[in-house]
Amino acid sequence: MSAFERRSIVVDGLRTSFLEAGVGKGDPLVLLHGGEFGGSAEFGWERNMAALAERHHVLAPDQLGYGHSAKVIDFTEGRRMRIRHVARFCEALGIESAGFVGNSMGGLNLLVDQTSEQPLLPVSRMVVISGGGEILRNDFSARMFEFDATFAGMRGIVEALFHDPAYAADDEYVRRRFESSIAPGAWEAIAAARFRRPDAGPGPGSPKELPFEQVTVRTLVVEGGEDKIKPRGWSEEIAERIPDASALTIPDAAHCPQIEQPDAVDRVLLDFFSS
Repeated sequence: MSAFERRSIVVDGLRTSFLEAGVGKGDPLVLLHGGEFGGSAEFGWERNMAALAERHHVLAPDQLGYGHSAKVIDFTEGRRMRIRHVARFCEALGIESAGFVGNSMGGLNLLVDQTSEQPLLPVSRMVVISGGGEILRNDFSARMFEFDATFAGMRGIVEALFHDPAYAADDEYVRRRFESSIAPGAWEAIAAARFRRPDAGPGPGSPKELPFEQVTVRTLVVEGGEDKIKPRGWSEEIAERIPDASALTIPDAAHCPQIEQPDAVDRVLLDFFSS
């Protein structure tokens, strides 16, 4: 029996798929997955749902463009589009306040929302995993952004995401992610977000330039000790600027600690949201 149930609702006319577990168990906990090609709620949180559902009503939506949700793109406010969609998703399910956990893109979206003048997400407290700091310019980050929709290209992404080489060596795991990345509209929706007109002005500011001092909720910032695409120590730099925050490094994990070290991350999350 699966640790979660997959459900689907329509939010503002858009199909929205999500994983749910622990109904009636406790306070709601919303999990936001990363933004790599082929990413989804299932890949991001399948190893955490059961443990978290012992104390929480856990919901993990496929964000727009990913998984089983609608394949759409907003060329002017792509990040805000996904933030608004998650906010409306929470409204549709009657969630007025919840703990939030975001990995990579999901974590950065939390920071962008909570540093805005009028946050949209009903965040009571949050955990940001690999969702801040600069992206290093190296071969690993290039694989993340220049995916050519091939099986070999997906293996390269998996190598970039994880510290343990066993993930990239697992053909079945790589193929699951690859098939997700080439589902109708999936590659197009994610690749389109990276398009920039040749004469366009500067892109959005660096994540380090966000006004972290404006965050009003308790925050935990987590980095993987072996992250291949983020500099060491970025979590402490951000946590120092948030009024009520702390930083934590998960050893023997790269960009997705909740996948590589699920037991350790589950303990951290359960302690943080129950304290």
